[in-house]
Amino acid sequence: MNEHPITRWLKRTNTFYFTLYASVASFCLYTCIFALRKTFGVATYEGLTYWGIDFKILMVTFQVIGYLISKFVGIKVVSEMKSTYRTRGILLMVTIASISWFFFAITPAPYNLIFLFFNGLPLGMVWSLVFGYLEGRRSTEVLGASLSVSFIFSAGFAKTIGGLVIRDWGITEFWMPFVSALLFFGPLLVFLWLIDKLPPPSAEDEALRTKRQPMSGPERLAFVKTFGPGLILLIGSYALLTCYREFRDNFSKEIWVSLGYGDKPEIFTQTEVPVSITVLVAIAVLMVIRNNRKALIINHMMVIFGMILTGVSTFAFQQQLVSAPVWMTLVGMGLYFGYIQFNSIFFDRLLAAFKYAGTVAFLINLADSVGYVGSVGVLFYKNFGQTNLSWLDFFVSAGYVLSIVGTVLMSISLVYFTGKHASWKHQA
Repeated sequence: MNEHPITRWLKRTNTFYFTLYASVASFCLYTCIFALRKTFGVATYEGLTYWGIDFKILMVTFQVIGYLISKFVGIKVVSEMKSTYRTRGILLMVTIASISWFFFAITPAPYNLIFLFFNGLPLGMVWSLVFGYLEGRRSTEVLGASLSVSFIFSAGFAKTIGGLVIRDWGITEFWMPFVSALLFFGPLLVFLWLIDKLPPPSAEDEALRTKRQPMSGPERLAFVKTFGPGLILLIGSYALLTCYREFRDNFSKEIWVSLGYGDKPEIFTQTEVPVSITVLVAIAVLMVIRNNRKALIINHMMVIFGMILTGVSTFAFQQQLVSAPVWMTLVGMGLYFGYIQFNSIFFDRLLAAFKYAGTVAFLINLADSVGYVGSVGVLFYKNFGQTNLSWLDFFVSAGYVLSIVGTVLMSISLVYFTGKHASWKHQA
């Protein structure tokens, strides 16, 4: 079969141009995909309650449940999916997600909530499919970071677009997600076509990062048995990061209203851009570390630093040492120093450090499935257990929990995997 000219060029070109092409394509692709899920966060749906629950909480819950189920399905489906089906799988999933917003708009509330479920259900597997184009390469740090910061940037950019659609075009809160999805869908197709032209990892990539291949059920079980205690610590840490990130992302509008910035949709982009740039540069620097064991240790330390930064910046805000925008930027950096790692290079380096043949898709979906269970629990705890606590106060408290508990879990994980690697190398 004849290769596309772009694929032939990517095979021949140097690492810089290959990395630039793949980074831009993956960043832009997932920015568009993420917008299919998150633009509704800019709306408040104020005054709507059903069964004693705020309508927006119901929206987030239905979407997250669909997303959660998708993660459990992805543990098997994505882990075993051959690369030849990747592009068609992504196209099918984003199409279903977009059409769901149309039916959400034309169906009366609360019956339209079911379409939040069908929006989240396909999108939960898309991240690991997109990352599948990038894993196992010598420049995976840069590629993974570029892909990962897309949802930091898009979290703000999508809400800015959604807010402008409501404010400047006069679109209702119910039609805004579908109109926004139409704006992003065309560019999405272009960038999906471009990323599909990436060639598979080269022999040199495999020598540096271990061969990547689908994992059967018995192989996945064997991996869990081998690294069980460490995985529990990592997944527990990631669950905390996921809960905090989902709350910050879904209810940022309410938090900004409490802070006095409710009429400024551009604030979402203004605070997320510096977060995106800082996290991208910090993680991309790790590419120069060839030793996978050292990189895994530094990955741990960066996550721990981010968790500490979240707690310290929250304390500084409460003491009025920093302004609200500075605080939101700092907690964003602290959060994403950890969250981005788990969604890109952390598990990639874990496989490489132990020279374990497999796929990052399995680990990402395993961690996500637990993380989103926690997210649903946090939503219901806020609605039923802490009804009198404001969105802002709840967010502040959650920041301290992430900072303290997360730091403890990641510190123990660092000790575990350092010791595990020493014994593993000795056995080998």
